[in-house]
Amino acid sequence: MTQYVYRFGGGVSDGGKGNKNLLGGKGANLDGMASIGLPVPPGFTITTEMCTRYYEDGQVFPESLKTEVAGGIAHIEKVTGKQFGVAADPLLVSVRSGARISMPGMMDTVLNLGLNDETVVGLAAISGDERFAWDSYRRFIQMYSDVVLELDHGAFEEALEIAKEDKGFTLDTELSAADWQALVKKYKAIVQEQWGKPFPQDVHDQLWGAVGAVFGSWQSERAKVYRRLNDIPGGWGTAVNVQAMVFGNMGDTSATGVAFTRDPSKGDRAYYGEFLINAQGEDVVAGIRTPQYLTKAAREAAGAKPLSMEEAMPEVYGELARVFDLLETHYRDMQDIEFTVERGHLWMLQTRSGKRTAKAALKIAVDMANEGLITQQEAVARVDPAALDQLLHPTLDPAAPRDVIAKGLPASPGAASGVAVFDSDTAEHRAGLGDSVILVRVETSPEDIHGMHAAKGILTARGGMTSHAAVVARGMGRPCVSGVGSLAIDAKAKLFRVAGREVKEGDIITIDGSTGEVMVGKVATVEPELAGDFGVLMEWADKVRRLKVRANAETPLDCKVARSFGAEGVGLCRTEHMFFDAARITAVRQMILAEDEKGRRVALDKLLPEQRGDFVQIFEIMAGLPVTIRLLDPPLHEFLPHAEEEFAEVAEAAGVGIEALKRRAAELHEFNPMLGHRGCRLGVTYPEIYEMQARAIFEAAVEVAEKSGAAPIPEVMVPLVATRRELELMKDVIDNAAKAVFAEKGRTIDYLVGTMIELPRAALKAGEIAEVGEFFSFGTNDLTQTTLGVSRDDAGRFLTTYVDKGIYARDPFVSLDVDGVGELIELAAERGRKTRPNIKLGICGEHGGDPASIAFCEATGLDYVSASPYRVPIARLAAAQAALKKG
Repeated sequence: MTQYVYRFGGGVSDGGKGNKNLLGGKGANLDGMASIGLPVPPGFTITTEMCTRYYEDGQVFPESLKTEVAGGIAHIEKVTGKQFGVAADPLLVSVRSGARISMPGMMDTVLNLGLNDETVVGLAAISGDERFAWDSYRRFIQMYSDVVLELDHGAFEEALEIAKEDKGFTLDTELSAADWQALVKKYKAIVQEQWGKPFPQDVHDQLWGAVGAVFGSWQSERAKVYRRLNDIPGGWGTAVNVQAMVFGNMGDTSATGVAFTRDPSKGDRAYYGEFLINAQGEDVVAGIRTPQYLTKAAREAAGAKPLSMEEAMPEVYGELARVFDLLETHYRDMQDIEFTVERGHLWMLQTRSGKRTAKAALKIAVDMANEGLITQQEAVARVDPAALDQLLHPTLDPAAPRDVIAKGLPASPGAASGVAVFDSDTAEHRAGLGDSVILVRVETSPEDIHGMHAAKGILTARGGMTSHAAVVARGMGRPCVSGVGSLAIDAKAKLFRVAGREVKEGDIITIDGSTGEVMVGKVATVEPELAGDFGVLMEWADKVRRLKVRANAETPLDCKVARSFGAEGVGLCRTEHMFFDAARITAVRQMILAEDEKGRRVALDKLLPEQRGDFVQIFEIMAGLPVTIRLLDPPLHEFLPHAEEEFAEVAEAAGVGIEALKRRAAELHEFNPMLGHRGCRLGVTYPEIYEMQARAIFEAAVEVAEKSGAAPIPEVMVPLVATRRELELMKDVIDNAAKAVFAEKGRTIDYLVGTMIELPRAALKAGEIAEVGEFFSFGTNDLTQTTLGVSRDDAGRFLTTYVDKGIYARDPFVSLDVDGVGELIELAAERGRKTRPNIKLGICGEHGGDPASIAFCEATGLDYVSASPYRVPIARLAAAQAALKKG
């Protein structure tokens, strides 16, 4: 019979080595901490396999699970000496989620479970603290009603605020036992009114309701969004951890906190965290109260007055510091820890590899390798390539003027400017229209996940460095400023006020997540400096990387950026981008409007020196590295005007009549341009176009070789080939142009002629095409479109639904469809190599910057990937990790 419950604590460790796939990250690490002797409250884990079965069986629990859970409760009772549901000395438990990969705030938790009208009296007696007992009961009713009964949590919050106002209090801690008892009565009335039944008194009913709610939260909308954004499969499921409660709200010798063994923002080797005296865990992460600093140094640096934990609880802090070092050494990574102090006794509630910014990830990985804790190869494998994107874009110019209106906590580094918006739906809507937005909230909750993803930055009035907003923003790479207590946010009026200023929705603001500053208006930026830890890790990555990394670039600026990021050449230079330049579009249009070859050649002669100049600049910047130049690809009608007012202007500039221009535009109109008269089909029809481009390439190559002494390596790429004959015809045009130029200049240059594989037929006939082509570059953007029969421009209307329903694991235009498009690439590579063993193979679609797609390219044995300039470092690191994984 399948085992679904694994116990931990009290000298028991059913989980063995802690299988995260089975026990989830939290369950595996609780078992791990208990096994090395740390103070972990006893408990048990219901496995992820049970979650999967729960949905397969129609969301019901098998009888065998109920027997196993009863055994788990008995284990906790034996270790603690308390009894579940017995008033004399009641056992209370927490019920928490725990997926394989941390999903902070995305799924549900219930604390203080086991309280009812009888056990609350027993808890008051055994603890000697009536106020604590009734405070715990009201917390339980509020949380259970929200998570399990799905009642309006706002009604409970409103009742609490009214209770405080009636007493003239501002803090929850000021309320007495009698106040909490009265509030419990009010809370139970709210449950009766909204649910139609009394609050559940049977503790076993409470437990199964909470377990079902945690499993149910795996399929909540916020969890689905988070999984989609982080490529977490929906079939994994979550585990459920049931654990004896320990209490941080039992007076001034009790506390709760969240801590990191290193700074998750900067990566410094310093304890980092927050705690609250006389509080429970949700008080810290939800931002309900402003937390205190963990260390004296952090408190003094912030100029804060409340004592740090190091000062207020020196003995417990010393024990906590010992645990930090033990956990980091044991897990060999920076740890994110939750702890509770109950009347001076330290309890460890959770440890996991902490989420961190890209800057911190680099520093921690490099430092740990230098400390001998991990190897250089492990350091390379530790850093998420996609996270590097946080480092590769401009930051605020320190010299630029700043209209600072407020300052909060620097919760997630980086900077962003955008229009202020006050709810997540608006953030998502305006971002979809192309606006840069800053999401402004009193505090964020898991329901804000879609708005946080859509926003360029996040600003909150409440919450600390470990609040929901801070943790999720760091994981997403979004700058975040939290805890700006001076902000008076009016979400209904869609504005906030601070320091006598008013900012309305749509006003532009800037936030700096590295300093905590909030500014009105847009602030200028500067390019990043990529050195130090970044340079060290990239050097280590390049030692193990096999795949070459090139850039998709056709402007001098893009080429310079790509070269500075370590690009090893250009993998895709799109020449049509040059044709759209304002200085030459008239000549392009003259060429299109010409009635015969002679007229086209007159226009092309005007374009030749312009094209040659483009290629000279690229060859000079790339200094002897390979440069793949794609000949003209888009249909000609794209270069002609479309709006009525443009026709007269273009007709005059081109020296033709308006009617002639309109007639020609009508002739060139296509119903499906993506599959129309474009790519090599243009070259076959009008070979003089490709002849001009080839001449420009070779003239530029000879010029640069003579000037610098380092000959460029041009690779001339013919797009949209479907047959061997097409490439053969175009290669003749290119070779003849090369011969003519070399004869005129008295110098030859080595070059290659190849094709872009972007049609299924080309992949199938790759063996024949390789008889002519000397390299293949897989154009995965169009190959995905033509293989799936899906237009990339229109797919946004339904692809999200397809991913949610499991039709595709990921958006196939973001991450390569390995089973379909990938198989065509493998087949083409195999057939191409069979014909030409030394054929050069690469990809140049957007997938060239996607880590998962790069892993496929490594496994397939391609020679290079080509990515946009700012994704070159991502591709370098991903290629190194793919090589390490392949072994």
